[in-house]
Amino acid sequence: MNTQHLKDTDYDMEILLSVIICTHNPRFSYLDRVLQALQYQTLSTDLWEILLVDNASNKVLSSELTLNWHPHARHIREEQLGLTPARLRGIREAQAEVLVFVDDDNILDANYLEVTWHISKNFPFLGAWGGQIRPEFEELPPAWTKPYLGNLAIREFERDSWSNLPNQHDTTPSGAGLCVRKVVAQKYSELVSKDHRRTGLDRKGKLLTSCGDSDLAFTACDISLGTGLFTSLKMTHLIPSIRLEESYLLRLVEGLAYSQNILGYLRGTLLPQAFWRSSKIYLLFLRLRYGSRTCRFYKAGQRGRMLAIKEIANWENDVSL
Repeated sequence: MNTQHLKDTDYDMEILLSVIICTHNPRFSYLDRVLQALQYQTLSTDLWEILLVDNASNKVLSSELTLNWHPHARHIREEQLGLTPARLRGIREAQAEVLVFVDDDNILDANYLEVTWHISKNFPFLGAWGGQIRPEFEELPPAWTKPYLGNLAIREFERDSWSNLPNQHDTTPSGAGLCVRKVVAQKYSELVSKDHRRTGLDRKGKLLTSCGDSDLAFTACDISLGTGLFTSLKMTHLIPSIRLEESYLLRLVEGLAYSQNILGYLRGTLLPQAFWRSSKIYLLFLRLRYGSRTCRFYKAGQRGRMLAIKEIANWENDVSL
């Protein structure tokens, strides 16, 4: 995408973007790099704001970090633990009509905010969009992790794409660097307020549930907008060595399977019933053909899926919901 630098005078100093960083007990060496990358953005700091949402961290971040280099920066403390409450707080506090969600391990390329603003102007039919996510590993990943690295919010592609089809994952942005129009974010807030089961789709402390970002992005389609991915939007995802350990990846696979099925139910997708591949015969086939590790990851996915089925069954039997 061919972009031109925006000048302060182009928009009469209007706040164009709200950058929302939700964090809980962050790794400060990572968060420092996140903030340093924001200092080098090509979009003038007069045209965007930073909201650093401290989600019940053990140390109050406003006393640990300074944001005085930015003219429109605020520390916000959210005591309700969970990524969804932190996001909702950021949405309520944001001033701009376009919001950019940046995780505490996301290093935005220098033109990320400028490109985001151009996309918002050039693609008015999109309500949520994102870009490419490159990994930066603390340690070189072992070869066996390759089939599972996609679960770590790594996303690289060669062409732009967009769609207005609901539940279209091929054009749905990840939570890392997620850009949404405020009208979409406000609609999402309304959905969560009416159905608190949605809060279980995101990280909460050490729980590896997810898909709240997908729910937020899909909300664009709920109000007749679309979702998209752009090659020109680029960022780096810092990945610590602990996320390459088998125990962590097993928990992540289980959490993703649970969340994906819960999200499908809440959005009207029929949940499939248990099928023959959960049988001991199929597990024996996996072990003999691919090894015991593949079998363990398959079982983790099945555990997450069955947890979702049980929870949904409880909801179906609870007339108060």
